[in-house]
Amino acid sequence: MPSSRSTRSPSTDRTTPLFVRITGEDHPKACTGRRLLRQRLAREWKDLEPRGRTPILLDPRAPDPLTPLDRPRAMASGLLVVDCSWNRLGQRGGFDPSLKGLGRLPRRRLPWLLAGNPQHYGRVGELNTAEAFAAALDILGDRLGAERVLETFAGGPGFLALNARLLDAYRNARSEQELRSAEREFF
Repeated sequence: MPSSRSTRSPSTDRTTPLFVRITGEDHPKACTGRRLLRQRLAREWKDLEPRGRTPILLDPRAPDPLTPLDRPRAMASGLLVVDCSWNRLGQRGGFDPSLKGLGRLPRRRLPWLLAGNPQHYGRVGELNTAEAFAAALDILGDRLGAERVLETFAGGPGFLALNARLLDAYRNARSEQELRSAEREFF
């Protein structure tokens, strides 16, 4: 008997592997990263991951944006989000360097988008973990994966509608310069 979509294992999907590093800074019931883990849409990133796996770390402080050109690497090695508090991230000026195993990973920031979650609605760049994964998947050309990640979150489907023009422009960018130009045009 085939499994339902909601219980599908990320290891059997033919989509980009998703990884979450939980810092424990947010309330466990409000943590979208933990919810993605429970739904088996992502796997938890541990300190000691298999050799050779170097997912793209979505880092809001990275200088280079995620572009459609990152798709091959993301498909092969995955995407990683550190689920942490925006308040503490701002106080630290970025990710805590003590998060083992993250220093060697390629880092990309998401292009500017508006948060659709109830807590940060309309704020530029303050996405929750589910929104970050959905945005990245959409930019990389996997709209169905983006919709699947968001379908059970409050404001989830609205996130894609709120950012439709932005995501279309970013997904259709043929170079980093073209994507940066789209960012400047909107923001």
